[in-house]
Amino acid sequence: MENSKKSHAEFIPAFKASFLHPRYWGNWLAIGCFALLALVPVTVRDPLLARLGKQVGRLAKSARRRAQINLFYCLPQLSDQQREEIIDRMFATAPQAMVMMAELALRPKRALKRVHWHGREQIDQLAERGENVIFLVPHGWAVDIPAMVLASQGQKMAAMFHNQRNPVMDYIWNAVRRRFGGRMHARNDGIKPFISSVRQGYWGYYLPDQDHGAEHSEFVDFFATYKATLPALGRLMKISRAKVVPLFPVYDSKTHSLDIWLRPSMDDLAEADDVTLARRMNEEVEILVGPNPEQYTWILKLLKTRKPGDIEPYQRDDLYPKK
Repeated sequence: MENSKKSHAEFIPAFKASFLHPRYWGNWLAIGCFALLALVPVTVRDPLLARLGKQVGRLAKSARRRAQINLFYCLPQLSDQQREEIIDRMFATAPQAMVMMAELALRPKRALKRVHWHGREQIDQLAERGENVIFLVPHGWAVDIPAMVLASQGQKMAAMFHNQRNPVMDYIWNAVRRRFGGRMHARNDGIKPFISSVRQGYWGYYLPDQDHGAEHSEFVDFFATYKATLPALGRLMKISRAKVVPLFPVYDSKTHSLDIWLRPSMDDLAEADDVTLARRMNEEVEILVGPNPEQYTWILKLLKTRKPGDIEPYQRDDLYPKK
């Protein structure tokens, strides 16, 4: 079988016989462990996952260094110790959120009881009016869960994604994402299928914080530094005739629940220029991430593209030297 079934409308992950090759047995073992953990009571598993995540964070030196550099640039007002504490909490949060995603796929009724919306009334009103919607979603560890929750409640969802290098993990991850239906569009297929889905009434999921290079981006403020930001949201909004609603999921390890925070729709973008569009997107990321920085994926190369003459942060030998 082919790894994926493709059409102009969507990407559908499909099982491939080669996934059973011995070189993937370690992946299947990890997947099985995640599935088992999803069945363990959260009061038992969350402390265990926090300890495991922190330990992995100590061993994953390259990922930790990227997080250290990102926080050094973005939150310089904090001390080194405070930034290290954020990184430890980030690595603790990551497996907790991912296992909740597995739980939602395997035992949805149990998981949905621990999902709490903040500002849900505004999207309910948009649904009642039949409005098209695009969610602006910073790259948090629980980023996929709100879309799955909405899909489980009957709302048609559409999202864009990058394929993972490991074909087994790519298959499983995308199959879980599609557990309750919805459309997934590979970025390699361009933006048009995603726009088409939104115009057909699917609520879109757009992640604004990836680095797409300098050619089509604007250099605008991002926390205490700047970032190459793609000002595509304004065009998406106009072409799709959609309301843009910022959203951010926060996993609370104390209550073992997911809080989904919604901001007012970004109705001030209709006539904005590219610089304003890019900055407003980053501003929403800052507002959503600021209260809970440990929820954000600081391990990404967020600041890779720099202005002419500026060195890429991750290439600086003087910052957190590699050991």
